[in-house]
Amino acid sequence: MTTLPRFGAGIWHFASYVDRYATAGYAPPVGLLEQIDRAGQVGSLSVVDLNWPFVGFDGDLDDVRAALTRNGLSAIAVTPEIYNAEYVRGSITNPDPVIRAKAIEVLHDSVSVAQALGCDYVKLWFGQDGWDYPFQVNHQRLWRDAIEALREVVGAHPDMRFVIEYKPREPRVRIVFPSAARTLLAIQEVGLSNLGVLLDFGHSLYGQESPADAAQLCIDHDRLFAIDVNDNMRGWDDDMVVGSVHLVETFEFFHTLRRNGWDGVWQLDQFPFREDSVEAARSGIRFLTAVHHALDLLDEEALADAQSRHDALTATRLVQKALLTSMVELGD
Repeated sequence: MTTLPRFGAGIWHFASYVDRYATAGYAPPVGLLEQIDRAGQVGSLSVVDLNWPFVGFDGDLDDVRAALTRNGLSAIAVTPEIYNAEYVRGSITNPDPVIRAKAIEVLHDSVSVAQALGCDYVKLWFGQDGWDYPFQVNHQRLWRDAIEALREVVGAHPDMRFVIEYKPREPRVRIVFPSAARTLLAIQEVGLSNLGVLLDFGHSLYGQESPADAAQLCIDHDRLFAIDVNDNMRGWDDDMVVGSVHLVETFEFFHTLRRNGWDGVWQLDQFPFREDSVEAARSGIRFLTAVHHALDLLDEEALADAQSRHDALTATRLVQKALLTSMVELGD
């Protein structure tokens, strides 16, 4: 088997969660350092993505570094929290210039944190930037505000990479960056080489994309900087354990990455509401390891021949053979 990729996870994977039916949470709150310790218990993670500011944490960066070090981890990214209730009408597109300026300041500050932790990139998720009703916003102005803010922030830090994590909806009914194509259009308009895409597999499914096709599009434009993987039922961003529903589409996604020589981190973005977070991470990585092995087993020449004829049945048989053989061979 070829060398395994590095595996990572969003640190929120190891937190506890609330929803409108369990507003007190499904488990007691888990502090940042305990989340890092839980990530270390997985045994096969090498990096984590950290939310910032560190809500409810009264330590400093030295404490975070120490926790990462004792668990054999490093920080791959910082995800600034510009999507909470404070930004209910948007962050970089907020109609209030004071709140918009504060969001931009948070993004600038997050770069300093990312640099101090040796991160590869700052992740931008604009969950509150969008609209809920027809006629609620001036679409031209909303888009212009987003592009101008991105140009300001990304342009001020040429030595740091930034990624936009797109998503079709939630919490807003429509988010300003909902798809691979529209995100690439924004990046093209911003015109800076250090701005790329983080493709979340579940967001792509939820948006009715083919994740493999979306990945190829981003790669063709040299903008696939990072990925997050998970699964869902396609009707919502369920953030289930990767491979629990869409085995073949997940395999096609990673086949696209392999075929193009993409060698970034395979990163979990799962929300195990009711499952043990450490075991959920291990389960995801077991499946990803099987996918990696299956890519070695896949008969690429026969697949290329089938694809040249658009022969779906032969392609499916080849894929099933590789994927199922890999899972049997690796076992538990």
